[in-house]
Amino acid sequence: MTMKQILIVGAGPAGIRAAKIFVAAGIKPIVVDEAERAGGQIYRRPPKGFGRSAKELYGSEAAKAVTLHQIFDTMVQKNQVTYYPCCSVVALANGLAHVLGPDGVFQCSYDKLIIATGATDRLAPVPGWQAPGVYSLGAAQIALKAQGVALGHRIVLAGAGPLLILLAHQLIKAGATLEAVLDTSPRTAQMRGVFDMFLSRPITTLRGIWMHLGITRYYRGGVTLREIITDENGPVAVSWLDRRGRQHQSKCDMVGLGWHLRADTHLADLAGASFQRDEQFSQWLPETDMFGRATKDVYLAGDGLRILGADGAECAGALAAIGCLQDMALTAPDPSPYFGRLKRMMRFAKGIARAFPWPDKMIRTLPDETVLCRCEGVTVGQLRETTDWSGPEANRAKSLGRVGMGRCQGRYCQLAGAEIIAAEADLPVAKVGRLRSQPPARPTPISAYVDDNS
Repeated sequence: MTMKQILIVGAGPAGIRAAKIFVAAGIKPIVVDEAERAGGQIYRRPPKGFGRSAKELYGSEAAKAVTLHQIFDTMVQKNQVTYYPCCSVVALANGLAHVLGPDGVFQCSYDKLIIATGATDRLAPVPGWQAPGVYSLGAAQIALKAQGVALGHRIVLAGAGPLLILLAHQLIKAGATLEAVLDTSPRTAQMRGVFDMFLSRPITTLRGIWMHLGITRYYRGGVTLREIITDENGPVAVSWLDRRGRQHQSKCDMVGLGWHLRADTHLADLAGASFQRDEQFSQWLPETDMFGRATKDVYLAGDGLRILGADGAECAGALAAIGCLQDMALTAPDPSPYFGRLKRMMRFAKGIARAFPWPDKMIRTLPDETVLCRCEGVTVGQLRETTDWSGPEANRAKSLGRVGMGRCQGRYCQLAGAEIIAAEADLPVAKVGRLRSQPPARPTPISAYVDDNS
């Protein structure tokens, strides 16, 4: 048979494990990744010569991170993979990927496609969040891991989810000055979720509890965020209510926001995957089988499919590669061990979703003047007005009101926008629908498509 060309998008835990299985089967896959060095967000690597050790960067996960890095680096050194770092797949059509690299756009053909694009921060609008000096939790973590930089002198972190606690712990260890950690999750929800988490992954759960105890002096749970108070230079304080309704202010010059994670499904959408609203995770997720099969010749893996963390991403990446080998009638490893591990990861993820819920009530009661879409400067009030004549449909509201039409293509505003539309129309969020993805998947200059020699 003619050997199929395999394209893997993403070199995080899922992409690396998938590549390893293909290499073991005698196949040389193509791997495209946006970062300069493989590892993904959770195991993001700093530039060469960076002074902090793996233990300082990854904590208890250092051994796993180093192992994955070594696996991929060895495959590259032995010419077992075709590797394109610092490159983004910006469009997909008819077995052809358009890849944006440092020298412009080039085309990469494929017979089988594995999409392992990971996740992005899930953000909720807060009055004042459009100011300079307000970052996502993920951006703050990237700066810390990749450059050893804390993005402020007096830092307030706000939101919900494991990353909120983890980043606070990492910043303190790095010597940053933390003013407050403001968690919008009710304590009752956290207790219920932690029980499910403990039953599925007790050691990981205990490690998280230990980190939580380490930030107790900064931590406030069950809060309601009121406003990020700013001046011409950025944040000066965060105004919030405690669970008894008392008002407080935490002074700062940097704010990090994040409510767990959102699957990055843009390429999956362009590749033809079907989606369904997952109410537990409060987002639209692709539909696949246990091997990540989404459509013919397209497989999804990692947090771009389900938010299961690094260990779950490795399992999903392995299963996607195994499913692909099976479909090519080639010898594949036994998938049974991965199924068992993935089942535990899914139970753990559901516990996280239960413990750290999406703040839908806070979003639905935002003041009209709150900026909703930071790319286009659209306010909550403007979207409410648009809904009156667009109807309760996300894409019509986008086309008539420009929400989600900016450079992030709705990655940061569409979930909150759907809550606003649903509240205005008194409908379930699932009825509002999701924004259709459009190429290019990343901002791409026209000059990248221009050949000066033609």
